Amino acid sequence: MSHFRFSLNTSTIQPANLVEKIRIAGAAGYDGIEIWNDDLDAYVGEGGLLQDVRKMLADAGLEVPTVLHISGWLDAADGPEYSKALEDARRRMDQAAAIGAQRIIAGPPRGACDYQRSAKRYAELLAIGREHGVLPALEFLGFVQEVNTIRALWKIVSAVDDGDKSVVLDTYHIFRGGSSIEDLDLVPAEMIAVFHVNDAPANIPREQQRDADRVLPGDGILPLEETARRLKAKGYRGALSLELFNPSLWQRDLLDVAKEGLERMRMAMDQEAT
Repeated sequence: MSHFRFSLNTSTIQPANLVEKIRIAGAAGYDGIEIWNDDLDAYVGEGGLLQDVRKMLADAGLEVPTVLHISGWLDAADGPEYSKALEDARRRMDQAAAIGAQRIIAGPPRGACDYQRSAKRYAELLAIGREHGVLPALEFLGFVQEVNTIRALWKIVSAVDDGDKSVVLDTYHIFRGGSSIEDLDLVPAEMIAVFHVNDAPANIPREQQRDADRVLPGDGILPLEETARRLKAKGYRGALSLELFNPSLWQRDLLDVAKEGLERMRMAMDQEAT
């Protein structure tokens, strides 16, 4: 029996529409799927109903660990700009709750970070999330100016006194931002909303890598087995979610990509289950 739950972030099979993404994730054998708000917007814009998305997910046997994502809320200036960012966050939360998501991912500031203000805003966002039935999980991004490491993320989260707080971790962002793998030990297992899995190529300097450079697990240089060992040791039993943005994969049969990605994830992160 697997130690983890396996999920597919739909960025991995980006060209498919929402209905196809759900079908592919179910057919490939995933336990869950991470859906982007942009896909939900497109589906509703074409006359679809979110209640039908929820039924499709149930029929496919897929849980939804997170929806992606809330952005700009930490960079917004106080006043009308921040109020507008929160309006958009509420709309995205309502979408996530409507399809049965447990969490919605909230991105970090792109530039310099006011840690005190960021902690205060994250606490506010958690309170809003409880009102809307879906909780925000805070993410760091390896390529942004400041909140690009586990330690920078933890500086915000640890200042928030709220039992519903959680984080998103990602093998690529850990590498890209220069975090140490030992920094994983900072985060309790119960605070990890989802763990994104991917690999990074050896032929591009770390500081120059982009999202599009991510490769399938096993095709790069990241310490995936050691990462899995540390997650198991701390008792994490949540979702590992395959998240790539690699255009070369989008040229292939997307069901084959999803199947191969699941097999690669299991081989790299949960060998006793293979």
